[in-house]
Parts: sequence; C-alpha cells; structure tokens
Amino acid sequence: MKQETHRRLLPWPVAVTALLVSGCSPAHWPVLDPAGPVGLGERNLILVVIGLMLLVVIPVFVMTFWFAWRYRASNRQAVYAPDWSESRGLSLLFWLVPGIIVAGLGTIAWFSSHKLSPYEPIETDATPLTIQVVALDWKWLFIYPGQHIASVNRVVLPIGVPVDFRITSDTVMNAFFIPRLGGQIYAMAGMETQLHLLADRAGTYYGENTQYSGRGFPYQHFEVVALPKADFEAWVKTVRDRHHPLDTNSYARLARPSVRKAVAEYAPVKPRLFEDVINKYVHPGAATIGTTPR
Repeated sequence: MKQETHRRLLPWPVAVTALLVSGCSPAHWPVLDPAGPVGLGERNLILVVIGLMLLVVIPVFVMTFWFAWRYRASNRQAVYAPDWSESRGLSLLFWLVPGIIVAGLGTIAWFSSHKLSPYEPIETDATPLTIQVVALDWKWLFIYPGQHIASVNRVVLPIGVPVDFRITSDTVMNAFFIPRLGGQIYAMAGMETQLHLLADRAGTYYGENTQYSGRGFPYQHFEVVALPKADFEAWVKTVRDRHHPLDTNSYARLARPSVRKAVAEYAPVKPRLFEDVINKYVHPGAATIGTTPR
C-alpha cells in the first residue's frame, strides 16, 4: 500500500452531505478526521459510497414530492396516463441506473478491499516498527520486541513510521480499533492477526475494543500517542531506565481480570512472551505462562 503524500479533497457537496447524514462533526466522528493514510483511504471510501447512493436517494425524494404536487387532485392540468408502467424507456431507466451504481460499488469495494487490506504493508522509506498486541480482561498490552519494553493501555508511535501490529488474545475474542488511524481487526486466542497503520501527525488518539467481551467491555480503551521520532526514542529510554520487568510472574498478575487498569510500562520484557501467549492455546501442555483466571 503506497502512502499518500497529500490529502485529496472530495467534492464539497459529498463531504457536507456525509456530515449531515452522520449528524455530528468530525470531532465527534473520528473516522471522518483521519490522522494517517489508511484512515484517509477509508474516510474517502465512505464518502464516495455515500455519494453514489445519493444518486438514487435524492432523485427518489425529489420525485416523490414533485409527483405529489404535480398530480394532486386540485391540479386539473395534469395529464392522466395510467399506462406509464408499460413504458420500456422507463423500465430501462429504473433497472439500468441502479445496475450501474451497484456495479460501481462492487468495483470500488473490490479494489479498496485489496488496497486497504490490514495485511498489506505501507510502503515508505522508513523501517517499520513491530508492536505485539495482547488483549486481556479488560485491558491491552503492547509489547515492543525490538525495544524490549511494553506498556498497558497506552501505545506510543513515531510519526511517519509504518507500524506492523501483531495481534492476539489471552482471553475471549476482542476487536482492535483505532478510528483515526483506520482499520479494525479481531484478536483471538491461539491465533495471530496483523494490522498495518501509520500516523502522519502528532496527537493523542482513541483506541478501543469493539467486540463485547464481558463486564469490563465499556472501559476497555487505550491511548494512542503519536510523537516525533526523537520524542519516541526519548520515551523508550525513559521506560528502560525505570527497570520494571515484565516476567512470568508479573504477567500472570497483569492477566488477571481488572477494570479501568491504569497505564503501566515495563522493561525489560520476557523474551518470546507474545509467542508464549499464542502457544498456550495451540499447545496447552507446553505453556510457559499461567492462564488467565475467569
């Protein structure tokens, strides 16, 4: 997936209509205010689809009111033509226009689903950053294997660097979603899913679990902090200097169900902790870490 170097503006009527349909501003609807190329592509796709559907919706409403006015009982000049339903021209119009729109939507969906695939890497000159994500009850653990650190309920990203999220679950199914960066993908025990994202401007964004996962589900969100690369490196060094290790015992305590878990940071991290979480469900007898109490 190639990174877009500039933000292409869609025709303003489509954007305005989308906002009216949504009933709120971009500030309250983060999907319409993207902060990365994937989110931008998904936002544009939403607006294009809405615009295409309005090609049918608007004429239908206009004709509904026009017919009611034109053929009202008091209008003696309206021509009575009861056989219009047998018109081949109208039948062709009624079938051809929706057919073209459906074909257009199908074509757009086909190309967009490949271009915006969560497994498709973002092509930039920067070296991708790998972050391993573990869904827990009811919190998120982010492991930086290359930096040997981890954080809970906060993920810090360098601006302009593609991020390769490797995602699994140590509990029930969850859904990992950062609305302003784009993409949503499931986290499942014993499986690894993948999501490529990139933040192209600094800020603090909202991430959440969108799959119901029990009593703590409403509070299972996390912070996404996008920083300049130098600030990101400084944050990594700060976490390392605190020396709060994440080993087998501390992970077992962390994995216990808890609601509104405060942000926490760890360094160093037990090697292959992410793989151990997956293998615990694939090969139960070979598990090296404790199971999550239910």
